[in-house]
Amino acid sequence: MEKIILGIDPGTMVMGFGLIEVKNNKIKLITLDELLLHKLPNQQTKLKRIFEKTLAIIDQYHPDELAIEAQFFGVNVQSMLKLGRAQGVCIAACLHRDMPVVEYAPKKVKMAITGNGNASKEQVAGMLQHLLGLKEIPKRLDATDGLAVAVCHYLNSNKTAGTSSSYSSWDAFVKNNPNRRK
Repeated sequence: MEKIILGIDPGTMVMGFGLIEVKNNKIKLITLDELLLHKLPNQQTKLKRIFEKTLAIIDQYHPDELAIEAQFFGVNVQSMLKLGRAQGVCIAACLHRDMPVVEYAPKKVKMAITGNGNASKEQVAGMLQHLLGLKEIPKRLDATDGLAVAVCHYLNSNKTAGTSSSYSSWDAFVKNNPNRRK
């Protein structure tokens, strides 16, 4: 099966995204980047730019699916609302192009990539560098966060129904995931 997965880490200051190609059950990096929004004058302009950029990515790379990071529940309600709007705009752009959308909680993404739901952004980026053979990690880690969501979706969509993803140790994780190490 061959497909392209778009992963997005939504945000109103920086939106990270990555695309992977899945071919013969192997993943290959297509691109990763970020959309910088901090210089835009207001929320409406940022949301419009997110929508336009998401459509442009879809039109350029023709992904088959979107995997997007779900918002986490924090203390700051205003930040959550802004993040939810950014996420909604990304989802709307994909739905506008008839693309399926899947959401993943941040802890689930970290768990899929590193085996630790509390991993740091640096740990996630390092594991992606290892898994995909990235020459370097971007300065800002929003791009690798977007890429991580795409890889998480690939890993989760490859699981057979009824399998458990709970491991008793790091050795058990490595033994059950030989494709995740070199």
